[in-house]
Amino acid sequence: MNERLYQLENLTQIYGNRTALDVDRLDIEIRTITGLIGPNGSGKSTLMRILAFLETPATGRVTFQGRPFSKVPLDLRRQVTMLSQEPYLLKRSVQANVSYGLKLRGISDTVHPVNRALLKVGLDPTRFSHRSWRELSGGEAQRVALAARLVLKPKVLLLDEPTASVDRESSELILHAALDARNRWGTTLIIISHQLTWLRQIADRILSMDYGRLTQVH
Repeated sequence: MNERLYQLENLTQIYGNRTALDVDRLDIEIRTITGLIGPNGSGKSTLMRILAFLETPATGRVTFQGRPFSKVPLDLRRQVTMLSQEPYLLKRSVQANVSYGLKLRGISDTVHPVNRALLKVGLDPTRFSHRSWRELSGGEAQRVALAARLVLKPKVLLLDEPTASVDRESSELILHAALDARNRWGTTLIIISHQLTWLRQIADRILSMDYGRLTQVH
């Protein structure tokens, strides 16, 4: 049996007077692929933001590798990264964007890791490294954003509709690169996607959400 990575109990998130999330219990094991499906507004993105340490839940218990949510140290939190539907890039070159996380971690020799990460998402470093963020298509920008996460060899990669706004080629490259991270480094993947056929092919389980609650496990 795999080691538990996350444990959630009696978890809620409330915005104003609206309960956006109400999860009795959820365990996610290390090195697994979990799919999340459900209509817009069902709580999927809220759950992902909590798993990414971007939001603190209103109530409930969250542990990560056995540590309570509030006591997970920064070095462990940095092993969790999320890619959303709309990529956020620094107003800098591709090289600067992909190397940013490495430099935050005190790594100065970034050229080779950045080149490898760009190749993983189908971007030729000789053509793209020095391009400005302004010169990228939507699909290229999303791939650069993914490369900026893959270069860190994350323990957890959260993908929130990563292919919803990109062309088919970019979609296939993004999905292949994410699966390669699981196979190569044992990265745990949690994926929100409307591509149910694809999720069924690759996920260890698929969770349905509606009105903030987990309604079904496939």
